[in-house]
Amino acid sequence: MSAARQFRSALDATRDLSPAYFAMVMATGIVSLAANQLAMPILAKALFAINLVAYCSLLVLTVVRMARYPKPFLADLIDHQRAPGFLTFVAGSCVLGSQFIIIADDPHIAFILWTLATAMWIVLIYTIFTAFSVKQHKPTLAEGINGGWLLAVVSTQSIAVLGALIAARWPQPYRLEINFLALSMWLWGGMLYIWMIALIFYRYTFFDFSPGDLSPPYWINMGAMAISTLAGALLIENASEAAPYLQSLLPFLKGFTVFYWATGTWWIPMLLLLGIWRYVFMRFPFHYDPLYWGAVFPLGMYTMATWQMARAMDLPFLEIVPHLFIYVALLAWAVTFVGLIKTIVRGWQLR
Repeated sequence: MSAARQFRSALDATRDLSPAYFAMVMATGIVSLAANQLAMPILAKALFAINLVAYCSLLVLTVVRMARYPKPFLADLIDHQRAPGFLTFVAGSCVLGSQFIIIADDPHIAFILWTLATAMWIVLIYTIFTAFSVKQHKPTLAEGINGGWLLAVVSTQSIAVLGALIAARWPQPYRLEINFLALSMWLWGGMLYIWMIALIFYRYTFFDFSPGDLSPPYWINMGAMAISTLAGALLIENASEAAPYLQSLLPFLKGFTVFYWATGTWWIPMLLLLGIWRYVFMRFPFHYDPLYWGAVFPLGMYTMATWQMARAMDLPFLEIVPHLFIYVALLAWAVTFVGLIKTIVRGWQLR
């Protein structure tokens, strides 16, 4: 096949690009950050480099898809199953911004990514949920909702996390305002989780549930609580003279941070049991799917969140958890990344 035909074939492939593919950036970024905090700097920097390539590549592919295939793109934007996947762009941008702060020590690029993510959060969150509200033909609850809806929570909390990181390094007079916005996003994210998890749990327990229904984004049930924990821990660390209202809210911040962590921890055995049911008892086929990045991200986020909470609240007995979970997250990332490479190679061989 000529180079021109290969290029056109690659462009055509963007038609079916999953809106949730930025979950790869989320997963790679948070595993990188967790590795960095747990004294694995070389691995953290290598994953940071991979994440930069992934983010830029996915950004280009998304723009190409939007320009070349506007109808499928817009159809995804109002689809109950696929539309929440667009919010991975917001979370991925914020996770990459967090890498720029913690690993690259560059708050300026982080601020640009945070501004972009915040603007896109406003556009996407209201576009998606307005479309869901006014569209005439809607799926049933069992058909329409899945764990991917909690990307609304993850994207909201990712803005809180990066905002808190920026505020800790930003001069006055902006530190006060950024901390307040981070606090507000943290609270909004908690509100969204309560709304959505009630519907998801109801769907779990009162509707027929097949192995195909248990898609990888259900791990975001835990991941949304993990990133809420991380945001809360960062706000606790930011409570100082620079943000006196956070100081007055410390008991509330600490209580809800532990509440989020405990809720996320409760989900882990439940999701493992459901995974065993899906793959072992029901023999559901295991093959690469971009949605699996949505399962890697929560593992990395739980590692990072537990480490940050233990440090912010002086809970040294919890430190063993991130030191064990980092290897689970790295293994999950490696398996998924190998699956991606094999899929890309197989795709090129078939062209």
